[in-house]
Amino acid sequence: MTPGVATDRRAVPRRAWMAWLATTLVLVLAAIAYVQWRQFKLLDTASHFQNDALGWSFSQLETEQLRLRNEMQSHLDDPALHGLAAVRLRYDIFVSRVGLVDHERAARIMAQQAIYGPAVAKVQAFVREADQWLGERPSMPLTRAAVVHLLPMLDELGVPLHDLSLGASHLLYQRATERNGAVRQQAQMGIALTAFQCLLMFALAFIVLRQFRSITERRRALETLADTLGTARREADAANRAKSVFLANMSHEIRTPFHGMLGMMSLLQDSRLTPAQQNMLGTARESAEHLLDILNDILDLSQLESGKLQVQPVTIDLQQLVAQVEALMRAQAHAKGLALEVHMAPNVPRWVRADATRLKQILFNLLSNGLKFTRVGAVGLDVTCRGDGALLFTVTDSGIGMDDATLGRLFQRFMQGDETPSRQAHGTGLGLQISRELAQLMGGDIAVRSQPGAGSAFSVWLPLPAAGPPIAPANEAGMPDGVATRRLHVLVAEDHPVNRAYMEAVLDKLGHSAVFAPDGATALQAVQAATERFDVVLMDLHMPGMDGFAATRAIRALPPPRGTVPIVALTADAFHESRHLATQAGMNGFITKPAHLPQLRDALARYNVAEPAAGEAAGHAPTGGPTLPSTATNGAASTEDGLDLVTIADVRQSLSAEQFSNLLAGFFDEQARLVPEMRHSATHVASSDARADLRARAHALKGASASLGLQGVAALAAQLQRGPADAPSVLVLEQVGAIERQLEASRDQCVKRGLLVG
Repeated sequence: MTPGVATDRRAVPRRAWMAWLATTLVLVLAAIAYVQWRQFKLLDTASHFQNDALGWSFSQLETEQLRLRNEMQSHLDDPALHGLAAVRLRYDIFVSRVGLVDHERAARIMAQQAIYGPAVAKVQAFVREADQWLGERPSMPLTRAAVVHLLPMLDELGVPLHDLSLGASHLLYQRATERNGAVRQQAQMGIALTAFQCLLMFALAFIVLRQFRSITERRRALETLADTLGTARREADAANRAKSVFLANMSHEIRTPFHGMLGMMSLLQDSRLTPAQQNMLGTARESAEHLLDILNDILDLSQLESGKLQVQPVTIDLQQLVAQVEALMRAQAHAKGLALEVHMAPNVPRWVRADATRLKQILFNLLSNGLKFTRVGAVGLDVTCRGDGALLFTVTDSGIGMDDATLGRLFQRFMQGDETPSRQAHGTGLGLQISRELAQLMGGDIAVRSQPGAGSAFSVWLPLPAAGPPIAPANEAGMPDGVATRRLHVLVAEDHPVNRAYMEAVLDKLGHSAVFAPDGATALQAVQAATERFDVVLMDLHMPGMDGFAATRAIRALPPPRGTVPIVALTADAFHESRHLATQAGMNGFITKPAHLPQLRDALARYNVAEPAAGEAAGHAPTGGPTLPSTATNGAASTEDGLDLVTIADVRQSLSAEQFSNLLAGFFDEQARLVPEMRHSATHVASSDARADLRARAHALKGASASLGLQGVAALAAQLQRGPADAPSVLVLEQVGAIERQLEASRDQCVKRGLLVG
C-alpha cells in the first residue's frame, strides 16, 4: 500500500468524526435556542401576571366593596355626619376597581375559575342599578330610600368578591409555582446543554489540535523532503560532474589500449602477410573500429546530456563533404550488393557555414542505418534547398520499413528499431537520438516516414547559411604537390612505456628520429637543452607531475625559436574542453588516441614544409574522424594464466622478440622496485597523500601491464585503484600482496612461454 492511499484511508473516518461532531453541536445549539425561547415565554407570561396584578385587583375590589357598604351604612346611621357626597366618592372608587378585573385579559387568565363569570355579572348588575342614583349622569336623586335599596344588593357581592380574591391568589400562586418549576427545569436543561456543548467544544478543540499537529508534522515532513530533494539534487549534480570526470578518464583509459592495438594493426598493413593473416587482420580492424564507434557514441551522449557539446561552424565545401561521405559509404554499399545513389540539386550552395564533423556524423548515422536494414535495392541521399533557404538532406532506402510502434520509439535512447532476439543489426541504439540532438543543436531537426516493407525516408533540415569560398593560408596555398619529405626530429612526451615503445616503432618506420620524455617537466628540459632543434613535439595531456597543458605553456614562454616549436596534442582525452584548453595553452594540433599510422604520417607531413605559428587552430590537424565513445573489449576468451595472448601477439608484430623480452624484463625489474613503495603507501593509507600516491601507482601499473598483455596484473591494479577511500590498511596490504604474487606468476608464465629470458 502506498503512503498516499494509507493517508486517504485514515482521513475518511477522521472526516466522518468531524461531520458527526459538527452536526451534534448544531443540534445542541438548536436545543439551547429552544430552551431560551421557552424561558422567554415564561418570563413574558410572568410579566403579564405582574402587570395585571389580578390578585391585588380582586383584593382591592373586595376592600372597596366593604368600604362602600360601610359608608352607605354610616350615611343611614348619621346622615348629618356622613353625607351623600362621601357615598358618591366611595362608589366612584368602587367602580374604578371594577374596571381592573372586568376585561378580556383577566377573563382569559381566570377562565379556569367558575366563580369569575357569575361574580362579575352580579357586580355589573349592581353597577347598572346603582348608576341610576350614583352614576355620572344619575336619572334619579340619591335618597335614603335609594341607599336602603342598594345596600342589600351590595351585601350580596361580598361572598363572590371574596371567592374571586381567593381564587385569583390561588391561581397566581399555582402559576408562580409552575413558572419556578419550569425555570428550574430550564436551568437544569441549560446547564446540561452547556456542559454537553463544552464537551463538544473540547472534542472539537482536541480534533483541531490534532489536525494542527498533523499539519505541522506534514509541513516538517515536506520541509525534510525538500531538504532531502535539495541534497539529492546536489548529490545528483556532483554525481553528474563525477560522471563527466569518469568518462573523461575512461576515454583516456580505453583509448590508450586502442592506440596500441590499432597502431599495431596499421604497422601490420605495411608488412607481408598471408591471405589468411590479411583476413584475420581485417576482422580485427573491423571489430576495433566498431568498438571505437560505440565509445564515440557514449562520449557524445554524455556531452549532449551535460550541454557541453558545441558545434563549431566554419566555411566548408558542401560538395566535397558529400563526396567524402559517398566515397566512404559506397564501399559498405558494394559489400552488401546495394546501390548508393547521391544527388545534389543545382540550387544547393557549394560553400556553407557548418560544423563538418557533426554534419558528417549525422549523414554517416543515417546512411549506415539505411544500409543496415536494406537487403536488396538501393540507398539514396538527396540534398535540396527548401523555400526558406534551409538545406534538406533526405536519406531513403528500400529496406524493411517500420510500423507505427517502431516509429514511436525510434528517437528514444537505447531503443533500436529491431529489438527481437534474432535481430541481425547490432548497435547501441544511440545513433538516431544523437543525430537528432545534433541537428537540433544546429537549429534543425529530423523527421521520418516509413511503412513496413516499403522502406524508410529520413529528412534532415538544417539552416546552413551560404558563404563565400575561404581564402587559403599562405603557407598552404603555395605548397607544391608531391614535395619531398625530410627526416623530422620529434620529441614525444608520453608517460606509458608501452606507448613509448609503440611510438618509437612507428616513428622509426616513418623514417623520423625520436626523443622520449616521461612527463611534462622532462619534455620542457629537453626543449630547453636540445642541441638540435625539435621539428615537432607530440605531447600527451595527462602525465604525472607537470601535465601537457602546463608543459606547453612553459615551452611557449621560451624565447624563439624554441618557444615556437609546433606542439601537437596526442591524447586519449577526446572531450571538447580538452581541445579548448589545448588551444589556449598554445598547441597547434590535436590527435586523438588511438592514433593510426596514417594519421601520424599525415600529421607529421605538414611540418616537413613549413612550421605553423603557435596558436594555429587545432582543427587543422588530422584527428582521424569523429571522437565519440565505446565499450571495452572483452579479452576473457584470449586470456590464459593471466596473459592476454592477443595483445601479446599484436605487440610482437611490431617489436622483435628481443625487444619485447627487454621490454618485459624492464617492466618486471621496475615493478620489483615499486612494489615495496606501494606497500609503504598501503601501510599509511589513512593519509590522503599516501592514498593518492597509491592510486597513481596503481593507475600506472594497470596501463603498463595491460599494454604488455599482463591481464591478471592489470585487473588487480584496477581493483586497487578503484578501492574505497576509507578501505582499511590491512585490506589494501592484501591487495598489494596479491599484485606482487600475480607479478611473480606472470613473470614465470612469460619465461615458460619463451617471451622472457629467465
